[in-house]
Amino acid sequence: MKKTLLNDGTSINCISRFEAQMLDKHIDGYLDFGIKVNEGDTIIDIGANIGILGTKMSNKFNDIAIHSFEPISFIYEVLEKNSIDSKNEMFKTYPFGISDKNETIEFMYYPNIPALSTSNPELWKTNSEIVKALKGSLKNSPDKWWWSNLIPEFLYPFIVLRLKKNPKKVKCNLKTLAYVIDYYSITKINLLKIDCEGNELKVINGIKKENWDLIDQVVVEVHNIEGRLDYMSNILKNIGFEIKIVKEPSLKETNLFNIFAVK
Repeated sequence: MKKTLLNDGTSINCISRFEAQMLDKHIDGYLDFGIKVNEGDTIIDIGANIGILGTKMSNKFNDIAIHSFEPISFIYEVLEKNSIDSKNEMFKTYPFGISDKNETIEFMYYPNIPALSTSNPELWKTNSEIVKALKGSLKNSPDKWWWSNLIPEFLYPFIVLRLKKNPKKVKCNLKTLAYVIDYYSITKINLLKIDCEGNELKVINGIKKENWDLIDQVVVEVHNIEGRLDYMSNILKNIGFEIKIVKEPSLKETNLFNIFAVK
């Protein structure tokens, strides 16, 4: 298991050092656009990956509960280790994902770029979207990546081929958020974060009407496929959230958007 340093100097376990550093910068943006986290809050982290959000929140607050969900066993092992290292006994991890039904399905795991791992591999059948994301990430990289702008763009497709090399099909368990709320007796969700590579609509559809009363804020990454961005925005508006739709500079050329929703 590798280690790297986050922007705040925290040592964290990881699979890919570069990916962890980029995710760190990405996650910093979750607390913009009216999203607030306070002492005593409860965070639901869907698509937790290696647990950078949970680690950062555990460092920042003395009393914070984090429920982190990661269905892919290779990634979950790192998430679990980071939760232990955080010394936050309320940083809980779960070896399953969240969807619209309780089931076991097949995921595609990319060992060289775990953040792309998904139950919807058709998202990445063509490499063009990943090349756009890579370009944006390198052009808007962490400060320590002094070398990123030195890479010529003609190499990007070759880098993507290397990153996608040797994918693995893995069986993963999924449950609905409604099930989780009931089974684990969760009575408040101050922040619901959803970043699950194309499964975000199913996550939303797996939340019962009465569950929304518990949820104060939502940050969700949306793959804008077949009008999904408008559909999900309207769902949140109808529930009573004020929303802001944001496209990160690193994702400017992709179909990825973030929705920030606050009641």
